[in-house]
Amino acid sequence: MAQHKSAKKRARQSLKRRAGNRHIRSGLRTAVKDARTAISGGVAEETSGALRSAERTIRKAASKGVISKKQASRTVSRLAKSAHAAGA
Repeated sequence: MAQHKSAKKRARQSLKRRAGNRHIRSGLRTAVKDARTAISGGVAEETSGALRSAERTIRKAASKGVISKKQASRTVSRLAKSAHAAGA
């Protein structure tokens, strides 16, 4: 356990950041899952809406540093590619 005052503060900050990151990452997983479900469902309006929502969530997570920007781009690209393949 931390002994110095600054180390105790860093431990508190780490816990807060971890909780925030877990919240964002959980929402991210849900958005991607919803998008994949919509893509497999095949309804064009649902798919485009879910894809747009998922992309927004993914990009926001990347901008906050929860995931890397490359990982975000890769995930968005794969979702869009599967949506396009399902629609075609």
